Amino acid sequence: MTKPGKPAQNRATAVSEYKELLRQVLDARPSGTRQRLATALGKNRSFVSQIANPQYATPIPARHLDVIFDVCHFPQATRDAFMDAYAQAHPVRLAHASGQTRLRRHTIVLPDTGDAEKNEKVNALIADFVRRLSLILND
Repeated sequence: MTKPGKPAQNRATAVSEYKELLRQVLDARPSGTRQRLATALGKNRSFVSQIANPQYATPIPARHLDVIFDVCHFPQATRDAFMDAYAQAHPVRLAHASGQTRLRRHTIVLPDTGDAEKNEKVNALIADFVRRLSLILND
């Protein structure tokens, strides 16, 4: 694992590596996975595109990792490689994230409104509520 004092180039390479792995997993998933991930993270789809693009240096926040793994269904070997690269890129960030509360999935069944846009708004509203609730519970 890279120490905090290692050159920025090694970290940039590691960021690029884990983002490439995320991109590959997203590309292998059914259409709509990027939108489901964006909704689960409480972000726009453009945020998912940015965190999955190896050309952008923007790191993936450690608090999003469990959600990403859950929504994207990473194969174990790919998840291990991702976490190795993430640890090299952000050793301090990962150490802080390991103290976070683990997440668990709770599935709810909602009525289909018959309108895709309205369904997405409902999904985003629920994802935002759950995200805000978790912030309150973790205080």
